[in-house]
Amino acid sequence: MPAFHFHRDSLRWAFAPRKPRHPLLRIAFGLVGLALLVVLLVLGLFVGAAMVAAGLLLKFWRQRGKPIAAEKNVVEGEYRVVGKPLLR
Repeated sequence: MPAFHFHRDSLRWAFAPRKPRHPLLRIAFGLVGLALLVVLLVLGLFVGAAMVAAGLLLKFWRQRGKPIAAEKNVVEGEYRVVGKPLLR
């Protein structure tokens, strides 16, 4: 008879997370998890803000030297008048 009988569930239980029994240790692990969540959230916020800022800087860098419209109320474009029969 082998000393250790391998069962397919034994490997699953080896990597299964188990809650600690001590109440203070449970609270400590909960606070560590909450702190990790906050750190990742703030890090993601800063990475997102950096990406937006980099995109705006790249946009402004590409537009430098190009003329800006003299009047702010002018919209340039090509227009075509559509007759009334085509509107139906």
